[in-house]
Amino acid sequence: MKKIKEAGSGAAGIPAQEELDALNALNHTSLKAEDVYVFCVRLCDNEVDRDHERFPRETLEQLAPLFVGKCGIFDHNWSAREQVGRIYRTELVEEPKLYTTAGDPYCYLKGWAYMLRTPESASLIAEIEGGIKKEVSVGCSVSRAVCSICGADIHDRESCAHVKGRVYDGKRCWAELLDATDAYEWSFVAVPAQVNAGVIKGMKMDRLEQLEREAQTGRRYLSALRKEVVRLGGMVQPELRHEVLTAIAGRLEEDELENLRKVYEMQARKLCPDGPQLWDNTTRQQERDDPFLI
Repeated sequence: MKKIKEAGSGAAGIPAQEELDALNALNHTSLKAEDVYVFCVRLCDNEVDRDHERFPRETLEQLAPLFVGKCGIFDHNWSAREQVGRIYRTELVEEPKLYTTAGDPYCYLKGWAYMLRTPESASLIAEIEGGIKKEVSVGCSVSRAVCSICGADIHDRESCAHVKGRVYDGKRCWAELLDATDAYEWSFVAVPAQVNAGVIKGMKMDRLEQLEREAQTGRRYLSALRKEVVRLGGMVQPELRHEVLTAIAGRLEEDELENLRKVYEMQARKLCPDGPQLWDNTTRQQERDDPFLI
C-alpha cells in the first residue's frame, strides 16, 4: 500500500564535523564541509493528517531506518533529473508534553539531508533559506490501514462500514497506517497532507528553543480554549454529549473558538446571573448607606 505524506525540514547550513562524518560514511565519500549544504526535514508525525490518516509511533520507528539514504525530489516525480538531496540520518523526536488527537504523546520523524553546493543548486538553497521551498512530503509503503473506530481493515467494506473523517458517537474516524515496508523518497511540495511537515530553517539553537517554547505555549492556550468551550457548551447546551462538543471544538481554529466562547459566556450569564459586585457610579450614597442606618 503506497502512501504519500507531507512533512517538513530544519537546521540548515555548513555541517558540523560529526554531521560531515555521518554523510561521508553513508556514501563512502570524502566531502568537505564547504562542499555541502545540510538541513533537517520533519518527514512525518503521529498526528491525524488532512487525509484523516496517521502513522502511529510504531510505524514511525519502522520508517526511521528506511529513509536513510533516500533522495529528495520535487512533487514525487521519480526522475533522476529531479534529485536535489539525500537523507543521511534520521531520529524519532518526542514531545511528551504534547498529545495527538488519538491521545498519545506527540512525536515526529526527523531527517538530516544534504545537497552539494554547485551553481545549479544555489537557487534552491536560496529558496530554502528564504522560506520559499519549505513543505515536504514522503512516499512510503505500509501493509495495513485499520479503522480507528472498529480496528478492521478500513478498505474492506464487508468488515468496516466507517468512513474516514466522519464522527461516530463523538469519535472521529481515521486510518491507522501500520507495518511500514518501504520508504521511496521525500519531495518538496506545495501543500503537504501533514500540517507540520516542512523544512526546518537553520538558526541558532537558542532561537529554535525559544520558537518551540512559543509554539508549545500557543498549543497549550489552544488546548485550554477548547476545554473552556466544551465546559461552557455543556452548561448552555446540556442536550449535547460531551464527546460531541469535544469533537466540534477539536475542528475549530482559534478565532472560531474565541467567538464561540464569547457566545457561550453570554448564554451562561443569562442562565446563572451574578449579583452586582460593584455599585455603579450613579448609585446614590443614601442607597448604599441605608442598610447601616440605626
